Amino acid sequence: MKLQQTHMKVQEVSRDVWEIPVSEKDGMLVPARIYASPKILEEMDSGVFEQVTNVACLHGIQQYAICMPDGHWGYGFPIGGVAAFDQHHGIISPGGIGFDINCGMRLIRTNLTYDEVQPKMERLMTELFHQVPAGVGTKGLLRLNESEFKHLMRDGVDWCIANGYGWPQDRERIEEGGHLAGADSSKVSEKAIKRGIHQVGTLGSGNHYLEVQIVTDERIFDRRAAETFGLFGENQVVIMVHCGSRGFGHQVATDFLGVFEKAMKKYDLRVKDRQLACAPFKSPEGQDYFGAMLCAANSAFANRQVITHRIREAFSSIFQKSAESLGMEIVYDVAHNIAKVEPHTINGKRKDLVVHRKGATRAFGPGHPDVCAPYREIGQPVICGGSMETGSYLLVGTEKAVTETFGSTMHGSGRTMSRTAAKKKIRGADLKRRMEEKGIVIKAVSMSGLAEEAGMAYKDISDVVETVERCGITKKVAELRPVGNIKG
Repeated sequence: MKLQQTHMKVQEVSRDVWEIPVSEKDGMLVPARIYASPKILEEMDSGVFEQVTNVACLHGIQQYAICMPDGHWGYGFPIGGVAAFDQHHGIISPGGIGFDINCGMRLIRTNLTYDEVQPKMERLMTELFHQVPAGVGTKGLLRLNESEFKHLMRDGVDWCIANGYGWPQDRERIEEGGHLAGADSSKVSEKAIKRGIHQVGTLGSGNHYLEVQIVTDERIFDRRAAETFGLFGENQVVIMVHCGSRGFGHQVATDFLGVFEKAMKKYDLRVKDRQLACAPFKSPEGQDYFGAMLCAANSAFANRQVITHRIREAFSSIFQKSAESLGMEIVYDVAHNIAKVEPHTINGKRKDLVVHRKGATRAFGPGHPDVCAPYREIGQPVICGGSMETGSYLLVGTEKAVTETFGSTMHGSGRTMSRTAAKKKIRGADLKRRMEEKGIVIKAVSMSGLAEEAGMAYKDISDVVETVERCGITKKVAELRPVGNIKG
């Protein structure tokens, strides 16, 4: 009963929405809101309550500090945290974005069914494992010089398409077209460039993965939305990618945490936790970080784009057909570790806010101008990754998310067990064997890394998804079942 470990008053606002009032911690400027079923709330680790109320104390915060049902303890913000700050009088904080800047999800459809793929599944996963390097410190197949890498961090997916690593139509189904304006490579350190220049087109490690999945008829919940997104069921094969900016983004965050600790003294800013080191968004330090962060975000979009190119090559090689004829279009690509300037309505007034999403996904509803034209009538796709044993979900954003949570929802199932604890509970080789018995082909760089990501280390993905649907901030479209997984 982890909720009992916190001394704070947690009040029920509405079904699955809970609030910690400003009276519960000295310095809170807004209430903290937690989206969770009673069961998820009861099992949420006590650090989440401390962290989300610490966020509620940050200068310039608007309306609420928010934590989603996949929330768990993180660096600075809880993972699953959302907060928005006045762009003129508020702050920006790397602890509200994460070290893996623009860690995100991409979903790619195919015209193939599992019956067509299953006989070649082992060969396909081997080819994907070769084409998309994974693991700590792994270098990619793409070789760039510093000038090329700076162009990539400025232009993101546009650079990839111009250099043959994508199709022109790809950009339409990527958040912000895969190119965030304002990236400033002059604010990126040489150390960050050295860490990132050889990692484009790689998965990395931890909970990052490349997964081949199937969409079954009985697990499509919104047929109209599914068809709009290119999903027809019938054991259709799709591919999900979860990764980010790798060592490049990590170094950008590390560099500016040091800068911000000094900036807080300069601007007389105080925080409850030094991991929330911040600077005024409009300050020189805040703008320098924002420009560098956008470089890392663009590199993450490019990373997933190059991976997409390699996936298309692998499928084309194995099935002896072009990627175009296999229907390998991007369904969507969305970030879940990022800060962006977005217009939102606060107390009836429209204003631009610096929205921090840390382990949380943008979830704009039908009619929103920032939803790409093919999906605008339906709403923005939301890709929610589960554990490699339990499957994932495709959802869609809602108008209620825009009005209640700054257009945000959860990003995954959320950990319940540390990586160290998971490795004590299960051996990677045993997990691999168990998954293969379920028909899931596994390719992993290390067995210890595989053990860290066992399904038992995560919340029940269905519980998390049902919670946000009951709250009205996201709607289910389809469940995606894994049949092949690549882990770092």
